[in-house]
Parts: sequence; structure tokens; C-alpha cells
Amino acid sequence: RRRMEEPLEMPPGEESKPCSFSGELPADPSLQVEISDAVSERDKVKFTVQTKSSLPHFTRPALSVVRQHEDFVWLHDTFSENDEYAGIIIPPAPPRPDFEASREKLQRLGEGNSTLTREEFAKIKQELEGEYLAIFKKTVAMHEVFLQRLAAHPILRRDHNFHVFLEYNQDLSVRGKNRKELLGGFFRNIVKSADEALITGVSGLKEVDEFFEHERTFLLEYHTRVRDTCLKADRVMRSHKSLAEDYIPIAVALGSLGTQEVQQLQMSFLKLAELFERLRKLEGRVASDEDLKLSDLLKYYMRDSQAAKDLLYRRLRALADYENANKALDKARMKNKEVKSAETHQQLCCQRFERLSTSAKQAWAELTDFKSRRISAFRKNLVELAELELKHAKASSLLLRNTLIVLKGDV
Repeated sequence: RRRMEEPLEMPPGEESKPCSFSGELPADPSLQVEISDAVSERDKVKFTVQTKSSLPHFTRPALSVVRQHEDFVWLHDTFSENDEYAGIIIPPAPPRPDFEASREKLQRLGEGNSTLTREEFAKIKQELEGEYLAIFKKTVAMHEVFLQRLAAHPILRRDHNFHVFLEYNQDLSVRGKNRKELLGGFFRNIVKSADEALITGVSGLKEVDEFFEHERTFLLEYHTRVRDTCLKADRVMRSHKSLAEDYIPIAVALGSLGTQEVQQLQMSFLKLAELFERLRKLEGRVASDEDLKLSDLLKYYMRDSQAAKDLLYRRLRALADYENANKALDKARMKNKEVKSAETHQQLCCQRFERLSTSAKQAWAELTDFKSRRISAFRKNLVELAELELKHAKASSLLLRNTLIVLKGDV
């Protein structure tokens, strides 16, 4: 069990904090939500959600409940499955806490303990524990941002299920999906993937609104570029992390030589061992800085742009239903059969499409401020990352220069 407030001995050092994924959300004193504490157990994370509100919907001005990840998913699904919110960009659900990779590495480390020196084992274990704690802290941040975006939304913040999530002080007893529901979700995803042709334009369905055509073109390009950039940023980050891990056996081997070689060479080997140990820490900090300041931000906006794509999909799905209803009505009139029911269905499809189009335009207007915060968040994180990269590069250069001076003096 690990608590969020425990000091984190993370590889990046004290400079790297979990980034503000969505920029500075507008402050609203009438409803403030935060995750004040979190406990990581083997198979779950328990989040303590604290709410302060002056709204009349809540029974008390200060609330505190304990929630698990499944509760957050349930809350997101209640929004996604509610047709009243079909014309709203629903904030993406936070990703499931994933500590399996770190746990597997720790397990393999324990199994391979006999092949490592005590010093190697201690250093690698420290790295893996730092990695685990970094993932834990980011997990808390992403769950908190999800709730804060809901609290800042003018419509979703009034939802009954959101109030239940924040106020009901017992276990929500959100059950996992059974096999039938999982299969149903699987087939819905297949249908949705096939219907992506609606958004990409492959289906031949023509957009009837120039505004949405422009937004669709931009969003598809933006999502693709963010996704590709995220993949490349992850590869760079993993390369730095791998290099840091490779420095461990080199430093240990040089340190061992320093204790066995003749006196004239001892200091040189020990100094080189110290060099690689300090380079390892620097590379670890570079990897974590890139992960926190760039990769995490890109992943957040990749999920966010997917949420906007989902809104466009729902609207175009409604347009396709409306056009199909028109065709069915024409056929019914030609056959003079079940015309009344076809007219009713056509009217319902028309009303739903128009309602979604109106809500979607309002949602895009509401996101104007959010877009500016997105730009601000990217600028802020990129500037901070550049400053940290320069700092680490200067430290690395100075370290190499000083080591060379010492080694030349020992020769």
C-alpha cells in the first residue's frame, strides 16, 4: 500500500511534477472537487474525493467519499449512454491504473537476484520503485482532472449521477460487466469502427453544414498528428530510460575494478564509476521529464480529441439515420403502406439530428476558452521541458569535463 502524500523518490528529482493536463480550468468557488489522498493496493487504487460546494443540490457544504477506478468509468458511461448529452463533448474517462509492467520488472528483479551484485540490485530496485510511484502520482492527477472538468461543465455538473458520485458516502457497488455485456460492448466497438467511415467521408455521406465540415477536417488532422507525435515521444523517452538502465552494470563493474586494481588505477576506475552513476541519474531525469511534460500531455489531448470525434460521430450517425428515414418514407409513400409510422419516424430522426447539431455547435463554442487553455498548456510544458533539457545537458557536459580533468591529473 502506498499513499499519495508519502514522499516520492522519483527518478526525475524535485523539478518534475505531474503536468496540468488540461491547462488552468476556470475557478468556480460554488463547486470545487479534488483528490486529496489515494492509496495504491495490489489490485486497485482508492481515491479520496473531496468536494466543497455552495450549490443547493448538495446536503452539506463539504463532502468526502472514497472511490475506485471502476466508479469513474461508471460515471463516464452514464454520460456517454445518456441521449440528452449526445450533443456534448464528454470529457474522456481517465485511463485504468496500470502498474503491471513495474510489478513484473520488480518480480523479475527478485527472481534474478542471484545474478546481480548487491549494489546493482539496490540501484535497479530504486529505479523501479521510482517508476511505480511516478505512474501512481500521474494516475491520481488524471482522475482528478476528469472530475474537475465535469465540475466546470455548465451542464454535466448538474447531473444527478455526478452528485451521487460526489455525495453518496457508501460504496457505489459498481459491478464489473458480465460476459454478455462485454460481448455487447465488443460488437458495438466493431460497428463504431466501421462507422468511422461516416467521419472520414469514405461512406459517401455528405456533410450538410459547412461549420462541421471545417471542424471535421481539422479534428481528423489534429488527432492523427497528436497520436503520431505521442508515439515518437514515447520512443524517445524509452530510449533515455533504457540508456539509464544500461549505465548501472557499467558503473558497478568499474567500481568493482576500482577496489581490485593497483593503487595507480584505483582512483581512475572509481571516478569513472561515479561518472556513470551520475550520468544514470541524469538520463533518468531526462526520461521522466519527457514523460511528464510531453508524453502525458499528448496522451491527454489525444483522448480529448477522440472525445470530440465521438461527438461528430454521434451527429453524423443521426444524419445517416435521418437520410435513411427519408428513403423509407419515400418507399412507404410509393407503396402507400405504413406511411404514418414512416412519417413519425422521419420526424423523430429529423428532430434528433437538429437537436444534436444545435448542441454540438454550442459545445464547440464552449470549447473556445478550452482551446486557448490547451495552447497555453502546450506552450507552458514545452518551455519547461526545453529549460529542463538544457539544464540536464549542461550538467552532463560539466560532469564529463570535470571527470576528464581529474583523470588527466591522475595519469
